[in-house]
Amino acid sequence: MTHRDYPALCKILQDEKVMYAYNGTFSDKETYEWLENQLLRYKQLGIGLWAVILRSTNEMIGQCGLTLQTWEGSRLLEVGYLFQHAYWHKGYATEAAKACMEYAFNVLNAKEVCSIIRDTNIPSQKVALRNGMTNTGKICIKHYRGADMPHYLFVKAATPRQ
Repeated sequence: MTHRDYPALCKILQDEKVMYAYNGTFSDKETYEWLENQLLRYKQLGIGLWAVILRSTNEMIGQCGLTLQTWEGSRLLEVGYLFQHAYWHKGYATEAAKACMEYAFNVLNAKEVCSIIRDTNIPSQKVALRNGMTNTGKICIKHYRGADMPHYLFVKAATPRQ
């Protein structure tokens, strides 16, 4: 993503249907900070949430990528995704997340990739399962925006190369 993607990012982060798992939409300031955080991740880590561009229109319809997240004191490589509501249930999140996991395994030589998904976020859980991730059954409570939010840990291990 670049600063030019800010309006498209607003369509994602300021949509109540998309942001229900975050307990509310983001303000203009929070959306800008989210974008700045991704740009910083690119610079510092070489990873982050990347723009998902629809080839037929060249429009940014979502974001998907790799980030480092904390789970019970450990840093885990996570694949995450957020898409405009109009592009849900069309396979874009599954396709983008799969590509990011392949990048993690084949380029970064990651041993495993996880997704930390809110217990009520069934569509994201289904994406993880379609991509061969396993719900470990482990739960952590994230405290965010004044609410306690249970999250499941989904994991996929790298397969040995032939």
